[in-house]
Amino acid sequence: MAEYRTPPDTFLGTAKELGPGLIISANIVGSGELIVTTKLGADVGFTLLWFIVVGCMIKVFLQIELGRHTILNNRTTLDTLNGVPGPRLKVSWLVWCWIGMFVASLVQASGMVGGIVGVFVTVGSELPDSILALIVTGACAVLLFVGRYVLIERFATVMVACFTLFTILAVFSLYWTEYGITGAQLADGLRFSLPENFIVAFAAFGVIGVGASELIFYPYWCLEKGYAKHIGPREQTAEWTARAQGWLRVMRWDAWVSMVIYTGATVAFYLLGAAVLNAQDLSVENTDLIPTLSAMYSESFGVPGLWIFLVGAFIVLFSTVFIHTAGATRLTVDALRLFGLIHIDDETRRRSWIKVASVAIPAVYFFFYAAIGSPVSLVLVGAIAQALMLPLLCFGALYYLHADSDSELHPSAVWVFFLWLSAALMAATGVYQFLSVTGIVSA
Repeated sequence: MAEYRTPPDTFLGTAKELGPGLIISANIVGSGELIVTTKLGADVGFTLLWFIVVGCMIKVFLQIELGRHTILNNRTTLDTLNGVPGPRLKVSWLVWCWIGMFVASLVQASGMVGGIVGVFVTVGSELPDSILALIVTGACAVLLFVGRYVLIERFATVMVACFTLFTILAVFSLYWTEYGITGAQLADGLRFSLPENFIVAFAAFGVIGVGASELIFYPYWCLEKGYAKHIGPREQTAEWTARAQGWLRVMRWDAWVSMVIYTGATVAFYLLGAAVLNAQDLSVENTDLIPTLSAMYSESFGVPGLWIFLVGAFIVLFSTVFIHTAGATRLTVDALRLFGLIHIDDETRRRSWIKVASVAIPAVYFFFYAAIGSPVSLVLVGAIAQALMLPLLCFGALYYLHADSDSELHPSAVWVFFLWLSAALMAATGVYQFLSVTGIVSA
């Protein structure tokens, strides 16, 4: 019983226990915000500001529900998906859907590697792109293999937070330029409307805020930070229920605080893209990706803004690749276990396989980027796959929610309503994209 404990009751004490949130906080700005969100703003202007806000906010309900199931049952995400009813071929149909999204997310990460290469080229590097990509992916593999995750996580959290604040300041600084944002533009952006071409908006929906990949990674961090371990195996006792309620409270604080942070950051990037890039008729494309994005900051701060952006873009993209790889290694090992390809009987063996994956996955990034070399297109592939996965994750979460018979730990009716509402909105977004692609509807 010594390993079981209840978290502190005070908010200050609870805040110290926010483990998984460090992952999301370090990753509040990534390719979704820096590339896809700004591209959407550049393409459509302020029109979809409402869509960005809603897209960030509704995912927190799914995140908390997935975390709740994991903490109470001490099950990995893939074990959870594998238990969903339906057709099976070795594993559940939902796991096969995840495999498709997972491969696409590796493609997306290779696009982030391309973005980092673009930063080096912009600052004057004359090395071939393939060599720069090899350096980036090699550094990621080495740092994860030797176990420098916590150090990079903490450094990235601080630096990305500074860059996010700088981005928000850049939005306000536009007031003194010809690109200052007006109340009329914000009002127009909060009015419901849809663009004629919805594909970039759909891609943004998959990755803004906490994307589908992060939603799947999140329960693994809940397990590794010890939430389920602190609660212990399910028992019909008041002590077990008290521990469970305490750690679920910590997880909810974690998710809600992260949601406020990443929503604000995402909106800032969208507004910069809409105010500066759209006004200059600049589009975020494969060529001149970094110079185009840097225009958002040079308009606000001149030459110093350009250099701050370059440093910030490197940190944002590298930390995203690094953290994505850390999560992907755990998912890869878990998937191999689920398919019976490896046997894991203790934590030491699992850690050994994670080290192997820490080298293999960056090698995949390098292969995709070297073969294709179009960073924006690569990122969009992964973003679209994540958007397609969101309603499927909702299906799994709702299935387990209603299969759970523990009334004391069951969410309130209000919470269940909002979870269903968010699931319906995610499904509606996917249906609208399908109807748009097939030409059945048009904005």
